[in-house]
Amino acid sequence: MKTKDIVLVALFCALTIVLGLIPPIPMPGVPVPITLQTFGVMLAALILGPKRAGLVLLLYVGMALIGLPVLPGGRAGMAVLAGPTGGFLLGMIPGAILAGWLARAGRQSTARNGTLRLAKWQVFRDWLACLAGGIVLVYACGIPWMSVVTGMSLSKAFWVMLAFVPGDMLKALIAALVATRVRSLNLT
Repeated sequence: MKTKDIVLVALFCALTIVLGLIPPIPMPGVPVPITLQTFGVMLAALILGPKRAGLVLLLYVGMALIGLPVLPGGRAGMAVLAGPTGGFLLGMIPGAILAGWLARAGRQSTARNGTLRLAKWQVFRDWLACLAGGIVLVYACGIPWMSVVTGMSLSKAFWVMLAFVPGDMLKALIAALVATRVRSLNLT
């Protein structure tokens, strides 16, 4: 890895930690709070691409698991995995990789087909990449985990988590808009 890559991975890991410092909002009857961590996942994926975004989340999750209080509410340690949010936490790693890969594939398609004509669709493509990686895949890892840990049925866990989808869709849109602007400045 180049020095620039190391710096970007550390920077986005720090950003994800800062987003986790914003107090989580508990939801009545739901064992998972609303946090901004997934926004960090999406932003890292769109700006850094799959490899570096995966490293960001691997570093973040690793820090949490060794006991550094980087998770919302200052939580940390292996005990987090035993809780209802453990699957969501672990799902952030492949979620960032998938979203980054899909976003990169969308940009390559845009470049091949004419930048001017298709550039306006890049925000939409990035938003879809965030939906697939930052929401669908993270939820696919987290919902079954939450179901097992809490003892609720898989279908109930799924329906409970639907309350988070509108907020996560908004985070995905904001991440797509921010990433488009950052990429236009050629900072990464």
